[in-house]
Amino acid sequence: MKRLRLSFFVAVIVILVATSAAAGKITLYAAGSLRSALGDVAAAFEQSTGNVVTTEFAPSGLLRQRIEQGENVNVFASANMEHPMTLVSNGQKGPVVLFARNNLCALAQPAVKVSPSSMLEVLLDPETRVGTSTPRADPSGDYAWELFQRADKVEPGSFKKLSGKALQLTGGPDSPAAPLERNQYAWVMDEDRADIFLTYCTNAVLAKKELSQLQIIHIPQELAVGADYGLIVLDGSPEEAWRFAMFILSPEGQSVLSDHGFIAEALPVK
Repeated sequence: MKRLRLSFFVAVIVILVATSAAAGKITLYAAGSLRSALGDVAAAFEQSTGNVVTTEFAPSGLLRQRIEQGENVNVFASANMEHPMTLVSNGQKGPVVLFARNNLCALAQPAVKVSPSSMLEVLLDPETRVGTSTPRADPSGDYAWELFQRADKVEPGSFKKLSGKALQLTGGPDSPAAPLERNQYAWVMDEDRADIFLTYCTNAVLAKKELSQLQIIHIPQELAVGADYGLIVLDGSPEEAWRFAMFILSPEGQSVLSDHGFIAEALPVK
């Protein structure tokens, strides 16, 4: 991982030396789970540099498809490493750098009796409606399916049962969006569309802030799934885009991510 970051820094130096003039706004496409955190990072960068960052937050897989279709983007921050690496495989120069981590949590309705130790039993209960995001379109859904695969090792047959019953409620191209100013996951639970929803812990915290009666249950170790977030600056981007990417990786940017509940990989050791 240190080599990956070193190659990123070397690439930044080369670009900054080779780039002569400022060129317009910076366009950031980022995973929906980064909306609050990278929104604050972008605002801090704007205040510090005077540059303008235009942001678009949506499921990472759908954003990757839009980039592939030719939309003009400078920085792509994905909720996994796979989507930016796919862009590199298809001709982007890279590098892709890991800039934050997250974990999967369970968001549960107030009446659901569940704890980390009973998590798998409750998920497998035929009466439990299990909500997830949409695999392939949104990495959160992929991570939920990874949890189902881990469950299969604990109790054989779990993957078939859980993947078969899971309600893909968010993150897809046709998924209903929450009303403006509502948290997507708080809204889904408020609409009683699931008994338990598997999402990032950072999303769960935001949902509970809006709907305090919701429960956040941490996934037990044998089922636990972590999320690696990948960052890439797209070909042809101006110098400011590279500076913004460096700002995300700087102690100031990493502190903002940490304050929002992400595991900030590049924070200095105190």
